[in-house]
Amino acid sequence: MVALVWLHLALTFLYYGMALLSGSCLDGEATLRGRHRTGQNRGHDVSTYTSLPAPSPEQGLNRYMQEIRKFPLLEPEEEYMLAKRWVDHQDTEAAHRMVTSHLRLAAKIAMGYRGYGLPQAEVISEANVGLMQAVKRFDPEKGFRLATYAMWWIRASIQEYILRSWSLVKLGTTSAQKKLFFNLRKAKAKVGALEEGDLRPENVAKIATDLNVSESEVIDMNRRLSGSDASLNVTVGSDGESTTQWQDWLEDDSADQAGDYAEKDEFDARYALLTQSMDVLNDRERDVLMKRRLAETPVTLEELSESYGVSRERIRQIEVRAFEKLQTRMRELARGKGMVVPA
Repeated sequence: MVALVWLHLALTFLYYGMALLSGSCLDGEATLRGRHRTGQNRGHDVSTYTSLPAPSPEQGLNRYMQEIRKFPLLEPEEEYMLAKRWVDHQDTEAAHRMVTSHLRLAAKIAMGYRGYGLPQAEVISEANVGLMQAVKRFDPEKGFRLATYAMWWIRASIQEYILRSWSLVKLGTTSAQKKLFFNLRKAKAKVGALEEGDLRPENVAKIATDLNVSESEVIDMNRRLSGSDASLNVTVGSDGESTTQWQDWLEDDSADQAGDYAEKDEFDARYALLTQSMDVLNDRERDVLMKRRLAETPVTLEELSESYGVSRERIRQIEVRAFEKLQTRMRELARGKGMVVPA
């Protein structure tokens, strides 16, 4: 029941928040309805929250900021009583008032993350999600205010969204890398390294020491923050008629088609010689040579001696003689095919 009540509150608040930020609603107004407590209609007056004007695309964010200022702040005693009502009775009205009274805090924190190239409305939405999580877990008996507790949840929600959305390439997988991602710009400003491009070695060393990361991580993160994602499938040229993509210009320095073909031809020729030369060996010589020299896991002399009922020394002699006969036969066939240059 607690989960269902909280889900109802979250959906209600998200509906209202997105209406303010996007400027759209089913009937053109941001409305809040159906607020219940454990299935009973509380009959609360929602006139404060209804008929909110939809913001225009140009002034949507400003309008949103004006609207959230209409929600009154809470006194410590009032906040405590509301939190107790939510903790003890899952009172959605109490939780709703705690959320709406701290929307300004969420928006203020979200404004501090404007330098990452992401839509500010979405950043504020993530901040509001973090705020709701904080209200859900807030314990008024701990002795501190909701704002003190909520700011950590708000920042965590925003940072997780930025790391997830800033680049298609996953970054910030460790706590040290996350700290580097969100503090590198401030650290660069502190050492006066505001120019574009790679950092100077002394600045890299100073930032790495201050943030407790390696110098290579500082260099790599700085380069990633200096540029944005670029698709290799973008066509080259601005005329719109070119079909050549950037990936067509990539060159594999390790590739050597001529060398690869030459090696394959030589391998095929040697394998053919080996197969033809096997006809000079009898069945036992062929079997011993195959198991001792050509198998991926060579068979031991002891195993072959037991198999043929002879000594290990005899198996070794058979192996050596078979190998010499094979070498001689392969040289003869190679000369006949012109594969060996006469001395």
